[in-house]
Amino acid sequence: MKIQTGVQASELSGKLKKFWEISGQKIALIEKNYDASKGSPVFTIRGSYTTRGWTEWTQGFQYGSAILQYDATGEQQALQLARNKTVAIMAPHISHTGVHDHGFNNISTYGNLLRLMHEGKIPYNEWEKNFYTLALKISGAVQAGRWTVIKDGGFIHSFNGPHSLFVDTIRSVRALVISHCLAHFLQAEGDQKISLLDRAIQHLAATAKYSIFYNEGRDIYDVWGRTAHESVFNIKDGNFRCPNSQQGYTGFSTWTRGLAWAMCGFAEELEWFDTLDKAELPEKQNIVAMLLKGAKATCDFYINHTPADGIPYWDTGAPGLNKMGDYLNKPADPFNDFEPVDSSAAAIAAQGLLRLGKYLQGKEDTSNGNRYWQAGLTVLDTLLDEPYLSRNPDHQGLILHSIYHRPNGWDHIPAGSKIPYGESSMWGDYHIREVALYLQRVINNETYHTFFNIQ
Repeated sequence: MKIQTGVQASELSGKLKKFWEISGQKIALIEKNYDASKGSPVFTIRGSYTTRGWTEWTQGFQYGSAILQYDATGEQQALQLARNKTVAIMAPHISHTGVHDHGFNNISTYGNLLRLMHEGKIPYNEWEKNFYTLALKISGAVQAGRWTVIKDGGFIHSFNGPHSLFVDTIRSVRALVISHCLAHFLQAEGDQKISLLDRAIQHLAATAKYSIFYNEGRDIYDVWGRTAHESVFNIKDGNFRCPNSQQGYTGFSTWTRGLAWAMCGFAEELEWFDTLDKAELPEKQNIVAMLLKGAKATCDFYINHTPADGIPYWDTGAPGLNKMGDYLNKPADPFNDFEPVDSSAAAIAAQGLLRLGKYLQGKEDTSNGNRYWQAGLTVLDTLLDEPYLSRNPDHQGLILHSIYHRPNGWDHIPAGSKIPYGESSMWGDYHIREVALYLQRVINNETYHTFFNIQ
């Protein structure tokens, strides 16, 4: 990346205003035209949202987007849509034992609504508050029940099975944290009370140790900040076996959306753990150091392995990249003949960069803090304009050039092209809204946006 050191957050205000106008139009377009009987919208084909995948993991992004729209603009119609759909449709996600995505579905809906009530942005209603609170308590406990024990702790396992740790799941740790904050726990056989905080810490530690590389000689591909999408364990003896990839090119390259999940997840968890008193968590110093190391490593890798404008290709080891010359020292090209970019990875990564930058600035590490902050602004400045911002009123997507599953060939390839481009994803559209709201609040000196501002 070529970090734009001169761009100021306030200079993006005009782009943000236009962004929210377009965002509202897209939410209304999906609500009007999408056939909900097909399942949750996942990604677009020829500009229209469709569904495809293995689990229902994007519905929270759909209705969470309407909540973020209201948060940013005050549009009552968006809030009403989100409230109604959360009550009518989201309940199965609370008790869904078969996914690692509770942080995606339930924090994006119930969590955002409870946060807005706590912040005074929606009227206080005791029954409504209790409804959201109960949903979040149960969601965190159900997520924590999806558990694999390993020699040095444990983790929330992916839908691939109990052997599988996904780097994505670092964002679902929020579900355990929120449930813990609401004084809940997981109750197991014999009325055993299992601490959700302990399980959150164990999962974060497993992710930091096995999903992230630190240039410490782990293998011959060990590079500072490289990320493995999946880590595979022998569940009989609890030993780690190998890195793997569900959606990337290989276990020894870096799928950039997985990298972005780690960047954002480490940074937001770092913010929460930093609020705890040492008396409440004696090991706080070690946990914060672990999270900070993971956040710095992954953010550094992103900066060092992403094209000049801050938009990554879908995998840093994708085989076609060697045909593209010095691709890192020029802007990403969504319309090339070899490998697709992934704007959704950029949207997620931008939040991680900004949060880490803000955290370090607050710790008086000004040099590093400013570097990450400006990197985040560079990415967001690119995303909020063409060719990424979708200005076509008939296209249901908000951010173009998102990639879902390149190895499986699930992404739409337009006629005459050799690679997919021009489409959107529900997670990409949600996360560009989330980071846009985050920055807007900073610019306007509003309450700092965190997932845990719920009580």
